[in-house]
Amino acid sequence: MPVSVIAVDQGNVPACSMPTRFRHDVTYFATPPGVQDAPAKLPSGEYWIRGADAARILDEGVITIVSPLDSASRTEIEITEEQERWLEWLVKHGVQHVRIA
Repeated sequence: MPVSVIAVDQGNVPACSMPTRFRHDVTYFATPPGVQDAPAKLPSGEYWIRGADAARILDEGVITIVSPLDSASRTEIEITEEQERWLEWLVKHGVQHVRIA
């Protein structure tokens, strides 16, 4: 069952439909709470994705994953077509704050 990604900060933007697994995938793109311009606390199911980061990932086509056990261990993973479509939606509409419903 697909999920809807709702633009919290752009109420006039239609939701973006994504596969159910995106509930997990979104964490790869989210800015950690309190880092740079991200709010220190967001409600459950809401995420902040910096516009500059979304544009960079879209341009590069990869995300960098850092190991939770060793911050020096990093790997790049190519984004999927669905993730690319979602990033295009973010960038096109200037969305940074989303809710997964």
